[in-house]
Amino acid sequence: MSFAKPPAATPSAPSAAPSEFDLIRRHFSRPTRHTDLAGGDDAALLRARPGMQLAVSTDMLVAGTHFFADTDAEDLGWKTLAVNVSDLAAMGASPRWAFLALALPAADEAWIAAFARGLFACADAHGVDLAGGDTTRGPLTLSVTIIGELPHGAAITRAGGRAGDELWVSGQPGLAGLGLAALRGEARLAAAGRTACLAALQRPQPRVALGLALRGIASAMLDVSDGLLGDLGHLLECSATGAIIDVGALPLAPLLATGADEALARRCLLGGGDDYELLFAAPAARRAELQVLSAQLGLALHRIGELTAEPGALWLRERDGRLVRGTPAGYDHFG
Repeated sequence: MSFAKPPAATPSAPSAAPSEFDLIRRHFSRPTRHTDLAGGDDAALLRARPGMQLAVSTDMLVAGTHFFADTDAEDLGWKTLAVNVSDLAAMGASPRWAFLALALPAADEAWIAAFARGLFACADAHGVDLAGGDTTRGPLTLSVTIIGELPHGAAITRAGGRAGDELWVSGQPGLAGLGLAALRGEARLAAAGRTACLAALQRPQPRVALGLALRGIASAMLDVSDGLLGDLGHLLECSATGAIIDVGALPLAPLLATGADEALARRCLLGGGDDYELLFAAPAARRAELQVLSAQLGLALHRIGELTAEPGALWLRERDGRLVRGTPAGYDHFG
């Protein structure tokens, strides 16, 4: 059954399990900001602003594949929406509407209430209306389709990079990978470092303000969800370029400060995934603007390399100047 047309509430025995529609009314129905008609009919009615283009993305999170089954429900609610908001940030779009599809093993109201709190905390932070969705019984699966707006022709795609453009990444990639390694018992981190890494993994912060500010500056962009080198490979393929990454320019020191050894920190930075930072290319002439933007947003922007004219060729320039072939392989659900 879907979020459409819930029947009128009827009295039930105190011990009766909540119905699908009871759960929707209690936990997922709330006033909307820019939606003409949300849940309660066969489809939602959305109102796009004149002159705007729609950007649409869908992401699915499956227990045991994308998160541990015992992950805190409120954190999971936040992350379920945040990873989708990040996709819109990577296009330079403003998030507006989300549709939530839930498969739940059971109608556990305490878990659902906590999940909804996290989801709506993220929605409130980014101005997103929950406009509808679907629920069913099944293995724990969380899927969001998100819709955003941006001016016609303003989208930043993966295909605009050119040889000579500089490569930048926001924030601190690698923290989430270290958090996952800690949960798996593969890393022993200092207490403060573990807290920071788990926060990055469980409560990613979509870089919406940065994505909007990069319209007209970045030539190509995507978010880092499957590992920096793996996602860079997608940008190189779409832009028909290669890249050289300067290892000495990578933000490795904050990862080492968590207590991780250098090999693990480097592996998480380059291939850990789940960071949801923005990786983008921009002409070298825009460097000063990006440095000003970094200060205005209070967000670190790291210049880590440049695009080259050799399509698909990815090299790492080590601190001693040696060029080592990189492997643009990220997470693959069927790999």
